[in-house]
Amino acid sequence: MPPATIDVSTEPAIDPMAVDMQQVDAVIRERLASRVALINQISTYIVSAGGKRIRPRLVLLFAQALGFEGPERFELAATVEFIHTATLLHDDVVDESSLRRGRATSNALFGNAASVLVGDFLYSRAFQMMVSISRMRVLEVLADATNVIAEGEVLQLMNMHDPDLSVEDYLRVIRYKTAKLFEASARLGAVLAQAEPAVEEACATYGRALGTAFQLVDDLLDYEGSSDALGKNVGDDLREGKPTLPLLLAMQRATAEERELIRRAIEHGEVEGLPRIIELVRHTGALDATRAAAEREADAARAAIGGLPASKAREALLELSVRAVHRSS
Repeated sequence: MPPATIDVSTEPAIDPMAVDMQQVDAVIRERLASRVALINQISTYIVSAGGKRIRPRLVLLFAQALGFEGPERFELAATVEFIHTATLLHDDVVDESSLRRGRATSNALFGNAASVLVGDFLYSRAFQMMVSISRMRVLEVLADATNVIAEGEVLQLMNMHDPDLSVEDYLRVIRYKTAKLFEASARLGAVLAQAEPAVEEACATYGRALGTAFQLVDDLLDYEGSSDALGKNVGDDLREGKPTLPLLLAMQRATAEERELIRRAIEHGEVEGLPRIIELVRHTGALDATRAAAEREADAARAAIGGLPASKAREALLELSVRAVHRSS
């Protein structure tokens, strides 16, 4: 269940954040620099691999929506991207992944040890960057987020190959592992703007709901998409023994024989029966139910920011919540 991605155009003509994102990319390039050549090589490889910088965008959009225009927003936007990138490096090692965003993973190219250690470098560099903002609240938000993300990683590891995982426990992993950094990114925009606590909490609620919607859609695309569109191998979640919502719902709705097939596949990471399992999650309505769950989260995200002043940034946030659900990669 790798952190989710979305296809958001970065063309300046249709992307109101294009100029600001160029500033973020400049900070990222500057802060990646290390005197150790291998760190430069690996960190540059993964940061430049693609992705649409959704978490940095949340920092910028909420700062803009609340009237903050200081340069600190670029530093914090880059900071959350570094934290996200560090989780990708560690995720791919744990999951033994070989493909991400259509390219070989760093662990496949450079080895597990180097990937883990460079992930540690990115985490520590992120903390250097957040300290430079000189705001205790920023440190509180990101220290809490990184700790919760780590808990989510361990929870997911504990849940591997467990076909009896409850939907509630599955959602807990999502909220810890993926949605927490979305939540923190949205909250940071409000922190920079020195928003009232209720406004800060509303921004955080949007981020948490959006992050949950993203991951739900990512999980259903593992059974609905194509390898070319996803930039990863279809069926990776099953191969890794991850009982995601489409599988859990399919088991609830399947016959006893079909349920046993899915159980065995989760327990042993079997992909030989993947075509049959894809057929099952489709005909049981599990994919539609998963997307409906993502729609509810997107609705909650939109409701959370209903009280923000009207602005282009707020409109972009509302649109993002729609596009989070209706995507194919």
